[in-house]
Amino acid sequence: MTRKASQPFVFGNLEVLKDPEQAALYLEEILADGNLDLFKEALKDVAAARVGNMTTLAKKTHLAREALYTSLSRKGNPRLDTLTKVLDAAGLRLTVTTV
Repeated sequence: MTRKASQPFVFGNLEVLKDPEQAALYLEEILADGNLDLFKEALKDVAAARVGNMTTLAKKTHLAREALYTSLSRKGNPRLDTLTKVLDAAGLRLTVTTV
């Protein structure tokens, strides 16, 4: 079966991501596709829906707002601790399972 490539949510769909189970499923599906650039955009969408704006996210993660913008951009290369802080602020966490 061929997987359809994941697409980022558009602004109107962010309401769905307020539900932690929907947010987790969305991020899991994008990670399964292996598109890390799209994952960063999706994580930014989840954080926006669940935390609020980038200023609020910066306060919750104790990271600089500018660093978050850079890390979560398509050209960004976030460190694992940055990803875990953003996920934690959104009420989610990273897990590892067998393939």
